[in-house]
Amino acid sequence: MRQGWWWMWLLLVPLAHAQGDPRVEPLQARVLRVVDGDSLWVRAADGPPLRLRLQGMDAPEICQSHGPQARDALERRLARRTVSVKLLRKDSYDRWLARVNDSEGDVAAWMVAQGHAWSARWQRQPGPYAPEEKAARQGRRGLFAQRQPEEPRAFRLRHGPCGLGPTPHPGP
Repeated sequence: MRQGWWWMWLLLVPLAHAQGDPRVEPLQARVLRVVDGDSLWVRAADGPPLRLRLQGMDAPEICQSHGPQARDALERRLARRTVSVKLLRKDSYDRWLARVNDSEGDVAAWMVAQGHAWSARWQRQPGPYAPEEKAARQGRRGLFAQRQPEEPRAFRLRHGPCGLGPTPHPGP
């Protein structure tokens, strides 16, 4: 019986990549469009466009104070560049949660360090970019120049998400 199952591995390797298996190598992708401070569209080689959300950080909503500035900072950093993307898993909005690096390093770490986002907290944990957030707060950079910036999670609870419709496809 064991001898007849070897072909299953041929199916599991692509499936592991599709599910964001951490053992799969990062893919090289071209940035098509930045949606907001933590979401973007990319395309790898001849593949379909992929909608990503940067893992480990939370940027202001686009209709929230500093939301447009966060989007613009990410746009300036990544517009039409090739990036390395490590797909992790899908979120509730059907976006890939991903680690994204460009030639200068970890994009999410940079966004938090520049004061354009918070380190994503989970329960009582400070999140992966807590040192970058602390430095941005101390330096009063970006949104941390505000007296009491409202975290996106609290903003969404009070107002709901900004764009209630689906995010439009980025085009070719």
